[in-house]
Amino acid sequence: MSEYFILCLAAFSAGLIDAIVGGGGLISLPALFSVYPEQVPATLLGTNKFNGIWGTATAAVSYSRAVKINWNVTLPASLMAFIFSFFGAFTITHISALFLRKCLPFILLALAVYTFRRKHFGRTHMPLFSRRKERYAGLLTGGIIGFYDGFFGPGTGSFLVFIFVRYFGFDFLSSSAISKIVNVACNTSALLLFGFSGHIVWKVGLCMALFNIIGSVFGSRLAIKNGSGFVRKLFLCIVSLLIIKTFYDAYLI
Repeated sequence: MSEYFILCLAAFSAGLIDAIVGGGGLISLPALFSVYPEQVPATLLGTNKFNGIWGTATAAVSYSRAVKINWNVTLPASLMAFIFSFFGAFTITHISALFLRKCLPFILLALAVYTFRRKHFGRTHMPLFSRRKERYAGLLTGGIIGFYDGFFGPGTGSFLVFIFVRYFGFDFLSSSAISKIVNVACNTSALLLFGFSGHIVWKVGLCMALFNIIGSVFGSRLAIKNGSGFVRKLFLCIVSLLIIKTFYDAYLI
């Protein structure tokens, strides 16, 4: 029972953080690896994807009720993310991600420094593209991030938030809302691959999913209540943790 307590607590925390700015996998995936060290990594990844998608989907619904979603960007980005996430997952079975793994901490560091130095970055919602250009940019963003999520994965939610703020001109709250929907598309594609290959522990996944949903409800309410400034601060915290985690994984293990 102590194992389930740890996993459910991790799932709740992951859902709360992920609903606001992404990065919940920083909590739930290490918890799974620590509780089941002998389990096949692919099975733990699949179980984590299964529990995580429920929380992300719940957050997406919560945001859609309280924040105006720009579907002109969201739908094409989600479609391309779904398609290219599958291609990314297929590619990782043939090509090593070692080079990307070593570059990732420095890419995340650049994102954190840029966001920190620009105090008003993402506080106002000022779209930069026309509707037509937004649609094409959404297709491109969804394709690139979807492939990355399937191929490697860490920091996908944070990358999406940053791109929508920096290159689309959206505020942090709107960007977080859109990123949840795109993330659901990525995870659904990867989950189909894991599910059909038998890499999900259903009992554990369902239990964690319940607490991930509860955490997601709290997280999305916090973000909606406190606005873009709060989301920006948490974004910087999560990206900082991702930098430490990815640097450790790439250079110290």
